Amino acid sequence: QVHLVESGGGLVQAGGSLRLSCAASGRTFSNYAMGWFRQAPGKEREFVAAISRSGGSTKYADSVKGRCTISRDNAKNTVALQMNSLEPEDTAVYYCAANPSGIYYIPNFSSAYDYWGQGTQVTVSS
Repeated sequence: QVHLVESGGGLVQAGGSLRLSCAASGRTFSNYAMGWFRQAPGKEREFVAAISRSGGSTKYADSVKGRCTISRDNAKNTVALQMNSLEPEDTAVYYCAANPSGIYYIPNFSSAYDYWGQGTQVTVSS
């Protein structure tokens, strides 16, 4: 079992930045690829970014590429998502998730992830 807790969400104006953080506890954090997903009202949950177990590989959705950076600190059991140049379309609940994958595998679909946090709300005003 991996317990995930997100933080860092809030209200920000368009063009602003937020840094989301996810703290993990339970099993060995470095055994899991980590992902960020988001879900806006009335929409399906969608992939945002993911990072491999070591942090050496990352993957981003086209909608956030160039604006977001995912990182992890295996010593502190945390994964972060730095979001810049935020747009109203980025408004959603953001979730971090853990996938017990192979070393280089970083899935971009939600069904691959076994553990989820409770989410943190990000609201971008225009």
